[in-house]
Amino acid sequence: MKKSATFKRERVRKGIYLLPNLLTTGSLFCGFYSVVASMKGDFWLAAAPILMAFVLDGLDGRIARMTNTTSKFGSEYDSLSDLVAFGVAPSILAYTWALSIYGKWGWLASFLFVVCGALRLARFNIQIGLIESKVFNGLPIPGAAAVVATGVLLYYYLGGEGRFNDLTILIGIIVLSLLMVSSIKYYSFKDLNFFSRKPFMSFVLIVFILIIVIAEPQIMLFTFAFGYSLSGPTWALVKICKKAYTEWKARGARIHTKPALKR
Repeated sequence: MKKSATFKRERVRKGIYLLPNLLTTGSLFCGFYSVVASMKGDFWLAAAPILMAFVLDGLDGRIARMTNTTSKFGSEYDSLSDLVAFGVAPSILAYTWALSIYGKWGWLASFLFVVCGALRLARFNIQIGLIESKVFNGLPIPGAAAVVATGVLLYYYLGGEGRFNDLTILIGIIVLSLLMVSSIKYYSFKDLNFFSRKPFMSFVLIVFILIIVIAEPQIMLFTFAFGYSLSGPTWALVKICKKAYTEWKARGARIHTKPALKR
């Protein structure tokens, strides 16, 4: 009887939780489908699944925490899925859509996006519990992927067709890659609690934002994604300026309070 009970407990430990891992699999499928669509030249169809993967990636972690079904397996599986959906898929999309004209520089920039995304995920996994949960250390890989995907959707919304060969895309991919492996802090939104009481006007503001997004989804989604990618450097610059101003003010105060020399 004891051996049987022990065997059952070991089988339970070796099992996996279905719901969060199914959502993670859905995110992985979206990334794979995006790669296939990019190879076919269907760039709009390649961009949309990346945003769907973004939603699924947010849901699987939240549902796992809410249902107390987090596991080491789920965490590792989620990271591998993220690398495909937010690393490989947007880099292939960017290359086939805009970077192939630049030859080796194009595919090297795309590879830089993948490798920086992989490094970002690896660093995130080892820093869990070591840094403040309210911030991310570097631009999250889903945020970088969202900039690429929403940029493609905005391009087609504004009347673009086929490929978009512009140097700004090459520069943008490199900048996004470097932001992912930087030490710039980004707000994580993990301290937001939608189940607690909030001021009435906050609810009105959320409804207003949703109305704008529904009215102009391509424009607003790109604005949010691009704005978030800039929020980290802007936040860091403001902190540097405030620190410099504080030091300058303190230095001026010391000069004015310094006693005059006797003659």
